[in-house]
Amino acid sequence: MISYEQALQTVLENVHVLRPERRSILKGTGRACAPPNFLLGAACVLIVAALTVLAPVGGLQARELTDIFGRRIAVPDRIRHAWATSPPATYMLYAMDPGVLAGLNTPVREWERNYFRRDIQQLPVLGGWYGQGNVPNIEMVLKVNPEIIIATSLNSSMEERKSRTLRDVPIPVVGVKMERLSDYPDAFTFLGEALGRRERGKKLSDYARKTIGKMSAIVEAVPPRQRVSVYYAEAEDGLSTECHGSMHAELIALAGGRNVHRCPAKDVYGMEKVSMEQVLLYDPEVILVFEPLFFKGIFSDPRWRQIRAVKERKVYLIPRQPFNWFDRPPSFMRLLGLTWLTNLLHPDLYPVDIVKETQAFFRLFLGIDLTGREAMEIIHPRGDVSGHGTGITGHRPHRTR
Repeated sequence: MISYEQALQTVLENVHVLRPERRSILKGTGRACAPPNFLLGAACVLIVAALTVLAPVGGLQARELTDIFGRRIAVPDRIRHAWATSPPATYMLYAMDPGVLAGLNTPVREWERNYFRRDIQQLPVLGGWYGQGNVPNIEMVLKVNPEIIIATSLNSSMEERKSRTLRDVPIPVVGVKMERLSDYPDAFTFLGEALGRRERGKKLSDYARKTIGKMSAIVEAVPPRQRVSVYYAEAEDGLSTECHGSMHAELIALAGGRNVHRCPAKDVYGMEKVSMEQVLLYDPEVILVFEPLFFKGIFSDPRWRQIRAVKERKVYLIPRQPFNWFDRPPSFMRLLGLTWLTNLLHPDLYPVDIVKETQAFFRLFLGIDLTGREAMEIIHPRGDVSGHGTGITGHRPHRTR
């Protein structure tokens, strides 16, 4: 039989992810079990440990979650407000339940306003870890005081910075993996569990899993040598791109294309510089464009007009309403982007009505009913220099939630 001291030490070693106040409670109440006060000291310690994990936090009954990193974390039973450490996770929270957001990472941009609820646009901007050098305002996060923090991980150095910053924050921090599109079904399921919105999480997870599976089955029918060669043009000169293994360009392969820029990604930020000569050698069949300004001028530029995709007018400005369907930020909109790009590259294998698909997606994820015209304007942006295409202008769309 293990001793009281052994039992208490074992419990303390296995509750390291509990908030500091819980560990203190456990140490204090656990000593009440010490013999001779309680003959079954070891059993008493285990009971106290269980009660400590389930004790109220901030007046709310607590429960335990196991996050994506395998950590067991006590969180309130009812989550009223949450803050996410990066835009992709914030957008995912919005899709789950707009009312749960405690704050934003960035201000709502002008072209996003028609897609976000007005009350959400008034939330405080708390910052976050995204891009290069951006950090959150922890003082403001503490002032807002969400019941839970949703943290995403992109690389070890960023994770170390998060850990150092959040170590002493008295709010439960749970990790969610959402780097690749394949992570999203499980991420939605987990968030549904974490937020106490299981039905909603399952509905979005089912959509994500079904979409990824359907596109995968279609792509399998395309022999590797017959896959469309694609160049992803970033920056205002079109001479930045992503390596074929980068998460920033993963939709190309998932949609049955072949990224012409074959190289190992240097870091998670991407934006690899290439020369015009290199792009001419690639001579891609399709060019996907990130920047509207570049798209506006590509057909009149004598250098780019030498490329097959430009000659055949197979240059496409990526839809970006309410945020980019392809990349930056790599959000759940990529699910719709995968459908769009698969249809674009393989219309014979996947002759879907992309307008209806867009309407259904906006209704499910954003609670917005688009007209056919509005959907068409989003799918085929004008490429104006404001950086956001046409989208919904002149009126607010009808909301379903």
